[in-house]
Amino acid sequence: MKAQVIRSFGEAAVFELAELSMPEVKPMHVLIQVKATSLNPIDTKIRSGVFAKFAPEFPAVLHGDVAGIVTEVGAGVTEFKVGDEVYGFAGGVKGTSGALGQFMLADARLLARKPKNLTFTEAAAMPVISLTAWEALVKRANLQAGDEILIHGGTGGVGHMAIQLAKWLGAKVYTTVSTTEKAQIAKELGADVVINYKETPVQDYVNRYTDGKGFKYIFDTVDRENLENSIEAASLYGKIVAIAVSQNYNLTPFLLKALDFHVVFIELPILHEEYRHINGDILKKLTPLIEEGRLKPLIDERVFSFDEVSEAHDYYEAKKAVGKIVLVNHW
Repeated sequence: MKAQVIRSFGEAAVFELAELSMPEVKPMHVLIQVKATSLNPIDTKIRSGVFAKFAPEFPAVLHGDVAGIVTEVGAGVTEFKVGDEVYGFAGGVKGTSGALGQFMLADARLLARKPKNLTFTEAAAMPVISLTAWEALVKRANLQAGDEILIHGGTGGVGHMAIQLAKWLGAKVYTTVSTTEKAQIAKELGADVVINYKETPVQDYVNRYTDGKGFKYIFDTVDRENLENSIEAASLYGKIVAIAVSQNYNLTPFLLKALDFHVVFIELPILHEEYRHINGDILKKLTPLIEEGRLKPLIDERVFSFDEVSEAHDYYEAKKAVGKIVLVNHW
């Protein structure tokens, strides 16, 4: 089969087209004819070597988000059959293969049936961002109806999904963006208050919207440098959930506000086989919400082919995307 692989870590140009052997189906796994995948931050970090310890063996097939059709079913799989349309975050990390090939071998526990109202292109954009938003808001923050939450990065991949999920949960949503265009998108997604962080300092919007007390719930979907802004914006005894963190934090600011701090790393269930059911179980809860139209993907206007994966990574790292970058398999 054809696949885009990397044989070493490096810049986006390191991808190359290769002919690989077809994966052999294993118990509890299915073989998927890949229709589309999407690009997530971990894909660029593995490719560059920043997350080298999470990389599959070379030649490595990257990207974990997948949407496609089941073509073969392994022993022990009862939930799926040949011909089923599925989606999930199912590989692209150590011990697995990714979606940048004609076919992908995936643990069935990581998958769910594709929402009926989404195309393969749309479905491929959903797994990582919806799983992360659910893990952050439902499981970590325990967000309830009537709560108020600040979501940093409202038009990013995870951020735009978090706005919609928080609104479904009944929360009042404040979000930060960087441009007027993104502000409009965030409002259309359901945000109650949109803050242009380039124009309004943290303390100013904390004073304006919380009488200086700070936000009880904050979901930080931006880079690790933004965590200082989240701490400044948090109330005493507040709760921060983040997805991009550093190993070298000074804990004093957390202690001075007695903050409850959580980190979401949605790759863990893939890396530890006994927990793989977690991602599949969450997707099965999300699918009805998607089919009801409560959650929908924001996809960047530029859609790439698998042959353009290097360009897609360059595009992402240049911060040109609004929403998710999706790649479609034309092989």
